[in-house]
Parts: sequence; C-alpha cells; structure tokens
Amino acid sequence: MSTASELTRASAADLAAAIAAREVSSAEVTRAHLERIGAVDGDVHAFLHVSEAAIATAEEVDRRLAAGERLGPLAGVPVAIKDVLCTIYMPSTAGSRILEGWVPPYDATPVARLRAAGLVPLGKTNMDEFAMGSSTEYSAYGATRNPWDLTRIPGGSGGGSAAALAAFEAPLALGSDTGGSIRQPAAVTGTVGVKPTYGGVSRYGAIALASSLDQVGPVSRSVLDAALLHDVIGGHDPRDSTSLRDAWPSFADAARRGAEEGTLRGLRVGVVRELTADGPTGDGFQAGVTQRFREALGILADAGAEIVEVDAPSFDYGIAAYYLILPAEASSNLAKFDSVRFGLRVTPPGGGTVEQVMAATREAGFGPEVKRRVILGTYALSAGYYDAYYGSAQKVRTLIQRDFAAAFETADVLVSPAAPTTAFPLGAKVDDPLAMYLNDLTTIPANLAGVPGIALPVGLAPEDGLPVGIQFMAPARADDRLYHVGAALERLLQERWGGPLHAQAPALG
Repeated sequence: MSTASELTRASAADLAAAIAAREVSSAEVTRAHLERIGAVDGDVHAFLHVSEAAIATAEEVDRRLAAGERLGPLAGVPVAIKDVLCTIYMPSTAGSRILEGWVPPYDATPVARLRAAGLVPLGKTNMDEFAMGSSTEYSAYGATRNPWDLTRIPGGSGGGSAAALAAFEAPLALGSDTGGSIRQPAAVTGTVGVKPTYGGVSRYGAIALASSLDQVGPVSRSVLDAALLHDVIGGHDPRDSTSLRDAWPSFADAARRGAEEGTLRGLRVGVVRELTADGPTGDGFQAGVTQRFREALGILADAGAEIVEVDAPSFDYGIAAYYLILPAEASSNLAKFDSVRFGLRVTPPGGGTVEQVMAATREAGFGPEVKRRVILGTYALSAGYYDAYYGSAQKVRTLIQRDFAAAFETADVLVSPAAPTTAFPLGAKVDDPLAMYLNDLTTIPANLAGVPGIALPVGLAPEDGLPVGIQFMAPARADDRLYHVGAALERLLQERWGGPLHAQAPALG
C-alpha cells in the first residue's frame, strides 16, 4: 500500500495491520483519505464537516504507537461519524437547521470509545434531518449522492456514512439505525451495515429520534471491518439506562471463523415470506433484487445451510405500527428544541412571547418531514386517540416480537432482501411520503423487536447495474451469529466475483 489510491481502497483491517507494523503511518493514511474527500466530495456530498484536527490526531496516534503504547486493533484507522452523534470540536446538527453550528461539550460514548482506541475521526457525515428519511434528501444541508450513480440516492437516513465508504472517502463509519438507517443505505451502496441488539451499543450522546428503536452501529466495506468496529464501540455504559450488561464475545473472531471455515453446515436459515417477493407486498420488490436474493440462498444451501421458510404474519403490520410509534416518540424527543436552551432562535418582528419565539424557531428550523412526523406523533398521543393509535401500535409490536420468537425456534438466523429495490433516482419519492416509507419494509421488524441485523452486498441488479443487499437477523444478543454467517457468505460471493463488490464500482474523479 504505497499509493494514495491503495490506501483509500484498503480494508480497515489491512490498514490497521500496516500501521501497527510501521509500514505506513496513521498520518499518511489519514492524509490520503482527506485528499480523497477533497477530490470527490463536491460530487457526493457525504460530509457535512471535515475535521481540522484529523492530521494532528493521527500524528499523536503515531507517536503513541512509536512509544510502545498498546492501543486498540484499529489504532490509526480513520473513521467517519454520522452527524447524529455528539462530538467535541466538531458541529453536531443531526442534519437540521435548528442545530446549525452547535458544538457539543462532550462526545457520545461510541465516539469516546473510538478516540480511546486510537481511531482518527475524519468528520461528520450527512443524514436525513433527525434521521427521518430513507434517501438523505431530507437533510437541511442538501442531498447526498450515491457513488455508484450520482443521479441516485444513497439510502437513508445514514446515506452520508454509506456514501463515504462507497466513494473510498473513509474505511469505516458510525451510523444509527431506527428502522433501517444503517442497513438500507448499505444495501443500495454495496457496503456492510449492522444494527446491533438493542442496548448492545450505548446511545449516550446520540441525538434521539425514537428512544425505544434507536441503535448505533458500524458501517464498513467488509464484514470483518464491521466486526472490528463493533468490538470497539460495544459494551455496557452506565450512562445509558437501556445499555445491556452482557459480556459480549469477540465479533471479529466470529467473522474470522466464518470466513475461514467457508461452510454453513447445520445452520438453519429461515426465509421470512412476508419480507420477500412471495409475501403480501411482493409487488414492491424489484425483479433484480429478488433474483440476486434467490441466488444467494442457493449459495447458502451449497455451503451446507438448511433453507426453511418461516411465516411471520404480524410483519405485514410492521410499517403501520412503526409509523405510529416512531412519530409519537419523536414528538416527545424533539420538544427539547424550543429556542430557549440551545440551538436556533428566531424572534418574530417586534419581539414576541416565549411561545411565539418557540413557534417561529420551529417553523424556521424544522424541515417538512420532521414537521409531518411531529404532527402525526402528537396526534397519536393526544387524549382520545392514544389507545386507538399508539396503544394499538404497541400491541402489534408485541405480536411482531412473538413472531420472531416463534421463527427462531425453527431457524438460527432469518434472511430477507435488505431493501426492496436498488437505489432510486434523486427526487423520485421525496414528495411521496408513503412511497418513501416502504423502503424500510424489510428492516423495520428488527427494530420493533430489538434483534440484531446485518446487511451486506450480494451482487448487482441486472436491470440497472446497482448494488443489491441481503439481510440476516438473529435472536437478541446473538450478534456474533450474524458476523459468522455474513463473513462466510461474503467469502463465497467474492470467490465467484474474483474480489469484493466495491472493486466493480465506477471510479469518481
């Protein structure tokens, strides 16, 4: 890895090994990625803010390593951070005008753990405002574009993190997943995204959307890289009341075993009918997505896995339940943005009362999708409607959790397409909320149940040559199972392709 192109296209695992062996410095790796950002991000717009301290941070990591200090297995590797996570020294806007320019006085726990392990923050990535969206078109700071086709969306809400990886602007990134915001962007950009078990990664310092659904997770270009990053950010945090106290196994070890063994003999893989083209919403699945998904099932079977079909009838109501629960929780969480304590303040002409200032600030600071969901959520929680809407949605959530429990009695992991279509054109659905919401059809159930999910690429759709993703889900606390099966499938696919899928991506710049 001697050239800038080699450094930016290398895996995080390879970069970490080269830095540890003193074959290359963290400063050289970081500089190569900053140069790449400068060269292509004007077209992609993956970043909202690029860190001015990145080179200095990398040089400090190099000094610590030279002094013999033992850091984490990813020491010196650059990482991009979704703008929903609080960061000292860098603005944290959640893609909204209402937080424009706000620099938090503390790091979110996952960010603090990155720094402690010697990773180098490159900057903050673009996102749909307050993580409300599936295309990163609802950002107050402009849309992000898919590096595979700049006329297409990169998914959302974490399209900035996924696009940064697909464009080789970063080797690793952090995202957040409330209904698919890590996995769906991974699917449409040919990258890897993981939603950990709810409570497996601290959300302290993550700007909340829906507190019973939000989860921070890793984004990468390989299953092993995601596992290595998950090992860094995971674990109990007493500052997060939902944080699990479990002792987690090494996810990187699970990924390495899966890749080395290359066999899935004895593994029961459950195909969730309701989340495929054979289910009630099957007409929304692109033919090429279904084709690549079925080919992947064949590869799993050839590797020794037992493919079984499972029914989860309550999943049919997942989107309806989700779009009552999420707006209700969002309307509560976003009430803090009131112009009084921090963030934007807009004063009406001639002054006004606190209530008038608050109303003017929210009118100017919140975008249309945020306003839509806050209104929906406030209505769902209002007197006379709580039981009929929010209460009923929570009952459906319980049924979905029971369907998962029943499915895992007959399958070790569940599988579905990670998104029903490939990346669609920018602007195609931005004015059609219902069409936009259907992009999360396959990913929402995992959030409602709190179980982990991983998305990884399984090829390109024949219709448009764009990436297709597959999703695996495992029981709560069985995240290592996802890394094992994901790495095994990744190896088998790459043997067929002659290398990773991102090697086929069109070059930018």
